Amino acid sequence: MTEPTPTVPPRAGRLRTELPRTDPPAPAVLRRAAEDAARAVAPSLLGAFRSDVVVHTKRDAHDAVTEHDRAAERALTGLLTTAVPGSTVLGEEGTAGPAPDGARVRWIVDPIDGTANFARGLAYWCVSIAAEVDGTVVAGVVLDPVADHAFGADDTGAFLDGRPMRSVSAPPRDATVLTSFPVQQDLELLGETAAFGLLRDLTLDFRHHHSTGSGALNLVHVAAGWSDVTLGFATHPWDVAAGALVLERAGGRFRGFRHGVPTDRAVDAEDYVAVGAGDPHERLAARVAALSATVTRAG
Repeated sequence: MTEPTPTVPPRAGRLRTELPRTDPPAPAVLRRAAEDAARAVAPSLLGAFRSDVVVHTKRDAHDAVTEHDRAAERALTGLLTTAVPGSTVLGEEGTAGPAPDGARVRWIVDPIDGTANFARGLAYWCVSIAAEVDGTVVAGVVLDPVADHAFGADDTGAFLDGRPMRSVSAPPRDATVLTSFPVQQDLELLGETAAFGLLRDLTLDFRHHHSTGSGALNLVHVAAGWSDVTLGFATHPWDVAAGALVLERAGGRFRGFRHGVPTDRAVDAEDYVAVGAGDPHERLAARVAALSATVTRAG
């Protein structure tokens, strides 16, 4: 069995960007620090990929986690808080610990978005890191280690491997939809009739519909113009924070909802439709908003 991804100790100078302890760094600096951190853990993740990975479950049998998710998150936490002293981390696996008093920079981290794919040997997973300053996401990076693509965004635009990129969105008859919908939780929240009804319409109304298993990669593939639309239900901040910013900086639009009510902040959204620059897909957005309004979540 492959050894767990090693935790990288929080040593100064580990990343190429060493940042001051006072004012928050510029968004471009945060983007570079996020990409450095993602690239630092990528070799260990690639070494574990398509090996004997032990899979555990969280919410249900379809919600997977591995030792590599947890080890990578520990490593990223050390790297990012070293790059920006006094910053804090919100991670999917909960390894970050308490936030320092007065922290203005928060990293929102998914160490492996698409864990089920990673564990099964399917090459559709990524490392997702967003940087939030005073409650606003200002930089984000989604790294696809297998394809060696880095999707990033800051206040100057959106980039694919360092080059500016622009999204597109064709009308439904010519559009491709990328989703991870429906999973077991979607059936529980929306009901089987509503969930499979939406799936049927996606299949019939759009040229292509693919269930992929990584929400963050779906968002940045739309941002790159490789697809047109993506959507999701019951998401968390680490699922969308980086990818939504990349898409928006690439000219696309992320439309998030909570109980059917629109929210301007992607990290506050529970359900969403996201499209590239072009057709706004209003009918699909209205459908997702209506379904979102039917969901009553605990807490």
